[in-house]
Amino acid sequence: MIVAQDGSGDFRTIQEAIDQVPQDNRERVVIHVKPGAYYEKLHIDKKMVTLIGEPGQTVVTYDDCAVKRWPNGQKYGTFHSYSVLVSGDDFTAEGITFENSAGPGAVAGQALAVYIDADRVVFRCCRFLGHQDTIFTAPLPPAPGSGGRFNSPREDFERRMGRHYFENCFIAGDVDFIFGSSTAVFRECEIFSHNRHVGYITAASTPQGEKYGYVFINCRLTGEAPPESVYLGRPWREYAKTVFINTYMGEHIKAEGWHNWGSIEKEKTVFYAEFNSFGPGAKLDQRVKWAKILTSEEAEEYTVENVLKGSDGWNPLSIK
Repeated sequence: MIVAQDGSGDFRTIQEAIDQVPQDNRERVVIHVKPGAYYEKLHIDKKMVTLIGEPGQTVVTYDDCAVKRWPNGQKYGTFHSYSVLVSGDDFTAEGITFENSAGPGAVAGQALAVYIDADRVVFRCCRFLGHQDTIFTAPLPPAPGSGGRFNSPREDFERRMGRHYFENCFIAGDVDFIFGSSTAVFRECEIFSHNRHVGYITAASTPQGEKYGYVFINCRLTGEAPPESVYLGRPWREYAKTVFINTYMGEHIKAEGWHNWGSIEKEKTVFYAEFNSFGPGAKLDQRVKWAKILTSEEAEEYTVENVLKGSDGWNPLSIK
């Protein structure tokens, strides 16, 4: 299928193409999206869908945000703010820019570019543009920290662990801009921090008992933030896991590296680690005492295949 805004394809909008895929789809469906800015709030709920765009030229953008209000006056909240919601397993995207254009958190609050609630999801050569909470990798934690509900469109669905793979992607944000509970590998990606007084790259909520959370391999941490103003991560939940392997860290990374989100108890349960970090922000001798520096033997287990294999042997490197 071909999507083109000028009418030269099969559809003018991406959602129209998605809607044509059978609900019980079992064969790979490839949708080519021609260059253009597609102002759409997408829900990709069909399985085995591939979106292919032109890198830097095919943009999916929307501007919902947490402080926006429904007709009844209630705020959208974090999880209704997405530009793109992926709930269909085996989704792949290549050469697509996913953007939430609502603006900085001081104005818009949380504003998701993508909400991923699916398994075996692959992004290659994609761009994710946002500020606060750019990428959410489901599932949701069992409950909000303050009780009540998350007010999420996926709240009443089964909570399933997802596996997500990002390769050669550009991800921009400022606070908790990669957050959630899934197991995810970011390989050879550029992680860009916007200028904000204090920034946080990750906010993992890895469930207790999961071996892996977020793993960054051969990435680059860049940005426009001031020197020593950005943390590598803070734990959204008690058993958060985040590991950086062979990653360049710019001068914007704080020497202590990690933040405990105001909870000394979380320091006892999180797993925050690095191996062979380099660059001006890689001050490993100044990291917080409750973080870990991996040995070369320990680092060897952090391969794409090993982290994401699960019980079905999934290997995104074999997917073309």
